[in-house]
Amino acid sequence: MIIKEINDLKTITLDLYHDDRGFFVERFNQEKFAELGLPVDYFQDNHSLSYPNVIRGLHYQQNPSQAKVVGCISGRIWDVAVDIRIKSPTFGKYFAIELSAENGKMLYIPAGFAHGFCVLGDEPANVLYKVDNKYSKEGDGGIRFDDCDLNIEWPIKNPIISQKDQNLPTLQEYIESKNTF
Repeated sequence: MIIKEINDLKTITLDLYHDDRGFFVERFNQEKFAELGLPVDYFQDNHSLSYPNVIRGLHYQQNPSQAKVVGCISGRIWDVAVDIRIKSPTFGKYFAIELSAENGKMLYIPAGFAHGFCVLGDEPANVLYKVDNKYSKEGDGGIRFDDCDLNIEWPIKNPIISQKDQNLPTLQEYIESKNTF
């Protein structure tokens, strides 16, 4: 079930300054992030390029957990965050939003969420995301993008999925693992 708000997720709308050459935007401003109650101490910036119809995710990390700020700098993505905090009133619910360079939106995703996205349209998408902790191969986890318990409405047909993502557990298997948030 898609919901408009999940506690702790935040949509960030950037100020785009347009002129006849294009636009300028501050993707990160420590003071403005602090005013919004967002973390200002990030460990790493990541960049992925994905082709049309690709779905990446749903991924999360534990030990150490990671929060992230996701934005799209070219192309368009349908960005999805699933609440996987067992005791949360919105456990198993998801939030989705279109991110693009043109709409000036980013999404803050705290630890305890599985994250994924699909590429919309006919152009590749460049996605940047800041993470607040280091990567841990041992803590790397995920949930199947097409889990019927999540019922995510992906707006593409015939998605391209990595072998790793095709083999991720379901939400029920995540619960049964007892290795949960």
